[in-house]
Amino acid sequence: MKTQISEFLQSRIDAQDFPSAVYLVAEKGEIVLQDALGFAVVEPEKIKAKVDTIYDLASLTKPLVTGLLCAKLIERGKLGLEDKIIRFFILFNRENKSEITIQDLLTHTSNFSAWKPFYLITDTRLRSVNLAFIADEPLENEVLKRVTYSDLNFILLRFLLEDLYGGRQFEEIAKTEIFEPLNLKNTFFNPPAELQKRIAANEKGNEYEKLMCLNLGCDISEYDWRDYQIWGEVHDGNCYFMNGVSGHAGLFSTALETFKIALQFLANQTSLLKPETCELFRTNFTKGLNEARSVAFQLAETKNSTASQVLAKDSFGHLGFTGTSLWIEPKTERVFILLTNRTHARELPFVNINETRRKFHELAVIALNQK
Repeated sequence: MKTQISEFLQSRIDAQDFPSAVYLVAEKGEIVLQDALGFAVVEPEKIKAKVDTIYDLASLTKPLVTGLLCAKLIERGKLGLEDKIIRFFILFNRENKSEITIQDLLTHTSNFSAWKPFYLITDTRLRSVNLAFIADEPLENEVLKRVTYSDLNFILLRFLLEDLYGGRQFEEIAKTEIFEPLNLKNTFFNPPAELQKRIAANEKGNEYEKLMCLNLGCDISEYDWRDYQIWGEVHDGNCYFMNGVSGHAGLFSTALETFKIALQFLANQTSLLKPETCELFRTNFTKGLNEARSVAFQLAETKNSTASQVLAKDSFGHLGFTGTSLWIEPKTERVFILLTNRTHARELPFVNINETRRKFHELAVIALNQK
């Protein structure tokens, strides 16, 4: 069955959806299936993908680092889901934002806009300036609560975590609270330059974000856009502007080490949390809204989620823009990781690979049920 998954992913590589794919499927803490296909780098040279190829995980940073750190503080009683953000940042003490809670940020129900190019709005990386920008940002809807997936929620959580961890830098908190306890050697923000040839490449320049900015009506003429092959540094423009470290993006890792972090969300496998804390990740906090969300994750209960119909409704997962995904089924303790670099050596628009993700899960479940 491993060959069926690999053959399917190879067919999508051949169809030019993405140049490489690394996958890992596990059950009850044990890896059952894994493989690497295609080329992690096509330009400026060809480098084959390996099972230990390092990928830019993009928005998987949200649950794997920011969500996990928030859960640790919730467990310790230092942070509450019902805490209002004005408790921590007085800047948000204004009529339309004073009621926003930590739960709203973690479940994307704050009504902040999905994305804004910080790098075009301010020329400083100072957190105080970026906090003020978020505080000033108009909400998408000030009356109707709904799920609006927003990077701004997790950028704000990064600043909050730095304060609650005593003013330490976000990457240092992640290192001491997650990476070192799990003995992760290939997981980091801002990968060392000497590891470049082990890293899957992404887009050449930032053509995709240029188009996004133009669609927002932004003047892009004065910004010093990256026009080179993005390889070994974060793809996301806001994270790059924030020196490669943010709560919404910036994490690099391998499939194996992504799996080691993923285990922390399972009650019977975690070593960083109390088992009961893991209920946060499978509980639907947005019942009746347009999307089912738990703490830092989407739930498979969401209509048309990439989990597909084969995963239980309380399965939880997340996607990354670069072509990454992670889904976890808590009852069976199954973990599904698919890492691709769909932005590399590809013309715009990048292929939507959600059907590929669903088919991957379907084939993986068949294989697990037959073993």
